[in-house]
Amino acid sequence: MHQIITISTNCREGLFDITTDVERILSSSKIRNGLLNIYAQGATAAIMIQENCDESVQTDVVKLLRKLIPEGVWLHDKQDGNGDSHLKAGIIGPSETIPIIDGKLGLSTWQNIFFCEFDGPRQSRSIAVSIISND
Repeated sequence: MHQIITISTNCREGLFDITTDVERILSSSKIRNGLLNIYAQGATAAIMIQENCDESVQTDVVKLLRKLIPEGVWLHDKQDGNGDSHLKAGIIGPSETIPIIDGKLGLSTWQNIFFCEFDGPRQSRSIAVSIISND
């Protein structure tokens, strides 16, 4: 099965916690064991599993990527000014796969699922959630 999550973002670069949305989809699926994949539909966005307790970690991720991949110095910037956004999304990657164990996401206590925006703000971003059952 699969469903689409739609979110809006309010900044050029940021991590947005989508764990609750993903858990809701899993719960409605009634699947007890299997795999769940989250996929960012967009060339300037990504999915990351990261620390959920201390927001400074999410801020640090954005700061690190800004230092490694600065704005305004890439060939693609001549086209639409977002060369860094494509590179950041490519490094982080568009998807994550999480095991489903007894009807729950197989995340640790300190992990959540984040949509990574690198070219916002955007009124609408789509995230595909696909579930494969082992039941």
